[in-house]
Amino acid sequence: MSTLPPDQPEPAAVPPAFAPMPAPPPRARTVLRAGPFWGGAVATALVAALVGIVGVLVLQSILDLDLVVHDPLGTGNDYAAYAVGGAAAALVAAVLLHLLVATTPRPHAFFGWIVALVSVVVALLPLTWTDDRASAFATGGLNLLVGIAIWSLLVGVLARTTSAVAT
Repeated sequence: MSTLPPDQPEPAAVPPAFAPMPAPPPRARTVLRAGPFWGGAVATALVAALVGIVGVLVLQSILDLDLVVHDPLGTGNDYAAYAVGGAAAALVAAVLLHLLVATTPRPHAFFGWIVALVSVVVALLPLTWTDDRASAFATGGLNLLVGIAIWSLLVGVLARTTSAVAT
C-alpha cells in the first residue's frame, strides 16, 4: 500500500546503478571461399575478353567505325588488344576484390566505387586521344561495356562465394 495522498502519482521506479548492460550483438566476419571465387574470376576474365572481341567485331566490321585503341601490351591488332586487356582487367579487379574482402568492412561498396570510377576514366580516355568523336565515343562505349561486365560478374561471384561467420 502506498502512503502517498490519493492525488499524488506513484514515483517512477529507478533502476539500480549497477544494472547490467545488454550484451553487444555478435560480430561477424566475411569468409571467402577462394577456390570458387577464383574459378568465377577466371570465367569473368573469359567473358570480358569475349565482350571486347564482340565489341570490336560489331563496331569495326559491321558498323565500320574505327576504334581508337592504344595497345600497351603490343598485341598487334584490336581484337587481341581487347581480349588480352579485358582478361587482364578482370583478373586485376578480382585481386582487388579479394584484397578488399580480406581488409575492409564493406568490400562490395568499395569495389563498386573503384570499378565505377576506373570504368568512367577508361570510357573518357579515348576522347583525349583523337578529334574523331565517333571513334572516341565508340571506343569509350566499348571500354565502359567491358567494365560493366567485369563489375557485374565479380559482384555476383562475390555474393556466391562469401558467407558471414559469427566471431
